[in-house]
Amino acid sequence: MDYTYLGKSGLKVSRICLGTMNFGPVTDEKESFRIMDAALDAGVNFFDTANVYGGLGGGGKSGDTEELIGRWFKQGSGRREKVVLATKVYGKMNIEPDGPNNEGGLSAHKIRRHLEGSLQRLQTDHIDLYQMHHIDTAVSWDELWGAFEVAINQGKISYVGSSNFAGWHIAVAQKEAQKRNFLGLISEQHKYSLLCREPELEVLPASHELGLGVIPWSPLGGGLLGRNALKKLEGSRSEKIAEQVDKHKEQLEQFASLCNDLGEPQDVVALAWVLANPAVTAPIIGPRTSEQFENSLRILDVKLDEAALKRLDEIFPGPGGAAPKAYAW
Repeated sequence: MDYTYLGKSGLKVSRICLGTMNFGPVTDEKESFRIMDAALDAGVNFFDTANVYGGLGGGGKSGDTEELIGRWFKQGSGRREKVVLATKVYGKMNIEPDGPNNEGGLSAHKIRRHLEGSLQRLQTDHIDLYQMHHIDTAVSWDELWGAFEVAINQGKISYVGSSNFAGWHIAVAQKEAQKRNFLGLISEQHKYSLLCREPELEVLPASHELGLGVIPWSPLGGGLLGRNALKKLEGSRSEKIAEQVDKHKEQLEQFASLCNDLGEPQDVVALAWVLANPAVTAPIIGPRTSEQFENSLRILDVKLDEAALKRLDEIFPGPGGAAPKAYAW
């Protein structure tokens, strides 16, 4: 396994991040435990979750995934100590009564309460990376950084990250943190794939310049860049993908042909392409099975040459580089 520093911090994480959104609602506990054990055995030390996971469809409730991970930690054998644990705060928790302070947001009141809930569910005394799941422009940075400073001083979190921020949000956040002599953000978790290259305009350059490691989510384009996308496999998940497959069919067929020439499956090439970007720390893989997890490890051995990268740009054109050069003289 390869490791790198997460942004400007001294925290070392694996170049693959294990996403856990499927754990509980899609992948049962036994298989989830098996995947997490396999991840540790492979040297993957970076696990990502969120307080709302478990309640995002599938008939579960918010917090189910954190509780599952907590039970896995409870088995001992150094599991918690070996993991760089990341979770998130922002969304509405369907385990709490409806009310104005249980809507999406990042008030200091909500951060304090939801952090305590995550710690309890995860059966740990600290979160290594506590991430804002979305921007909340109704809350000032004085309030936000004040809340996170308290949590750090209490030893309940080690670092702060963001998710789904615009480039200018990241710039403002870091400027306001600097005013307080505070480390600020060390990571941005963002949607990024061959099918979603808009972050190359602002988010990736801003993150790279300001010391944030980028953690791409949905690096397989919601499954469209997977090895089975063109087969339109039966089932509720694949039926949802089918419409998008039709929309991008020509691109996906060209992509499949290129991958065949390279001798690698589509998912491996797509993930290797994301990992090749110097702004990227670790793409999030969200396996539903142990087999899918094992297949993902292959990306560390695949190095795409200039010809392959050029062909991928032709199949999936990006915005043309960073702003403003991408669109202005």
